[in-house]
Amino acid sequence: MDPDLELALELADLADAVTLPRFRARDLQVDRKADATEVTEADRGAEAALRRALASARPDHAVLGEEEGLIGAPDARYRWVIDPIDGTSNYVRHVPIWASLIALMDGDDVVAGVASAPALGRRWWAARGEGACADGTPITVSGVATLAETHLAHAGVGTFYEYGSGDALVALTRDVWRSRGLGDFWMHCLVAEGAFDAAVEPIVSLWDLAALTVIVEEAGGRFTDLAGNPGPAGGSALSTNGHLHNEVLRRFR
Repeated sequence: MDPDLELALELADLADAVTLPRFRARDLQVDRKADATEVTEADRGAEAALRRALASARPDHAVLGEEEGLIGAPDARYRWVIDPIDGTSNYVRHVPIWASLIALMDGDDVVAGVASAPALGRRWWAARGEGACADGTPITVSGVATLAETHLAHAGVGTFYEYGSGDALVALTRDVWRSRGLGDFWMHCLVAEGAFDAAVEPIVSLWDLAALTVIVEEAGGRFTDLAGNPGPAGGSALSTNGHLHNEVLRRFR
């Protein structure tokens, strides 16, 4: 196994050991950030544990995390990107759809990524050039090639309207076979394993997407922002099986 991926999987074990025991805890401490989104003691604790482990295992690498920002040289070649709990609102509301996302970037390219969802009993991972796996089994995207057969996942409809693309989403949902509002990491992982054919969200951060990018791409799919730029840094996201990508992009342009 790629040594960086092996380390990322070890980090995921560390994160799970912090997050899962506190899930559904009656005394869970929940605070609000400046943007009114939730942050819990588990978010902070998991990120701190990962930073300590990386400081020991990769002291020359920078670390970017949702809760503590960037620590390390801004121009460092290697940068770990961490979302300790993607889906904190679900975590707080006792919905088991949340995950720790861990990725390593070499410049602008994501070279390894893990999405660990312990409350679901699921984990996805990939390393550049080595394919993608879910729970130890290789995965591939679907072969669906027409919108009429497409299973589409998306973030909340209201968020699309907030960012000016609500009508485009609604029109797309009328043309696909089935659409479901899932949001967060899970819908992109389901694209990677072929359960969904496309997943779209209008506003996201780098730590929400870095790990997912390499998982989808190594499963044979395509991952861009809604302007068609590849990679996780564009502020929006579209993952597909590749066959549908240009047509879905055209709908949002």
